[in-house]
Amino acid sequence: MTNWEFSLDCAKKLDKNDELSSFRDLFYLPTFTKNDVVYFTGNSLGLQPKTVKKFIQKELDDWAKWGVEGHEFAENPWMPYHELFTAKIAKIVGAKENEVAVTHSLTTNLHLLMVSFYRPKNNRTKILCEKKAFPSDQYALQSQVKFHGLNPSECIVEIGPRKGESLIRTEDIINKIEELSDELAMIMIGGVNYFTGQVFDMKSITESGHKIGAKVGFDLAHAVGNIPLKLNEWEVDFAAWCSYKYLNSGPGGVSGYYINEKHVTNPDIPRFAGWWGHNKDDRFKMPDQFSPIPTAESWQLSNAPVISMAAHLASLEIFEKAGMEKLREKSISLTNYLEFVVEKINSNNGNCLEIITPKEVNQRGCQLSIVAHGSDKILFDKLSENGVVADWREPNVIRIAPVPLYNSYEDVYRFGEILEKSL
Repeated sequence: MTNWEFSLDCAKKLDKNDELSSFRDLFYLPTFTKNDVVYFTGNSLGLQPKTVKKFIQKELDDWAKWGVEGHEFAENPWMPYHELFTAKIAKIVGAKENEVAVTHSLTTNLHLLMVSFYRPKNNRTKILCEKKAFPSDQYALQSQVKFHGLNPSECIVEIGPRKGESLIRTEDIINKIEELSDELAMIMIGGVNYFTGQVFDMKSITESGHKIGAKVGFDLAHAVGNIPLKLNEWEVDFAAWCSYKYLNSGPGGVSGYYINEKHVTNPDIPRFAGWWGHNKDDRFKMPDQFSPIPTAESWQLSNAPVISMAAHLASLEIFEKAGMEKLREKSISLTNYLEFVVEKINSNNGNCLEIITPKEVNQRGCQLSIVAHGSDKILFDKLSENGVVADWREPNVIRIAPVPLYNSYEDVYRFGEILEKSL
């Protein structure tokens, strides 16, 4: 049991005892409004680390100094620049170093991965995904199916919540996998649902998919840097993520992907090839036949976008210092405190609010999705006017994400104050 109170004193005490509280000082807090900002949209765009400018400036200086020679002689040579991320990102997603790479954008990577892992043949043509997946995922799946000359309405199977419920039950996903059986070619689900904040049981889904012979992949846009991941242990076939949300790497920041080790050493697996995926030993001999690097790097197409990657590197160094274990510990506590505050206010105001994110901590990250019954977008607009930067999703959901790296318990208290006055 906690001794929490909805009070400034309580929030300040919690912050005082927070061993990660100093990390807030490593980020710029927005200053675009006359009111002090309560920034709860790290699930859309993370805040800028103060070190980003230094990291980018370093690459600009080396570009000015070296020109093309910077590929070899820059302080961090550009040709192998992407290798700076391998160990750092592998630790965050629970992978081996040969299973990950950082490059491209999220949807681009998903397409490149599905070229390899969606291989419809004979009766096995179907894809299973969650209902109300993020639109980019839906469009990617539809276009992949069409690419193979098939009909998306016949091949894409969506699994959604039961009538009257907001969340998708794991047992219903498993039952649908078993029902589709040898018709199922691939499962592609968001690790954390962007709308509800529900964390899916990736281990169980992967096991069930493999039992019936399907490939299993995840869009980890809302999972990476938010919840613990064990992609290698779970034997997930593939996954991809962006870096501009919880990884705080800037708008449109570079993406990353994972491919299980049993696939990366297979030179015959179908893929769209590019020069930067070719074996490093003879890449510059310009051979006319593609020879893939025997790691996840072979799915790379082009050399590293160094300037945008510099921002990503700045952020990952902060993650290394904080550690995912401690970040997760604080995230659970901070989100639980937010839930406590919302429920306290709700009970005093006619129970007009409904949190649709799971209550179980292992089924959610730091996001709480709140339905404001009877207020449409009015409540969200009031919150915005008073300095709360949150996220509205149609038809009636306000997404709140207290990020453990830079949000505080006092942020949660201030949000509660504004929420109560806005109801």
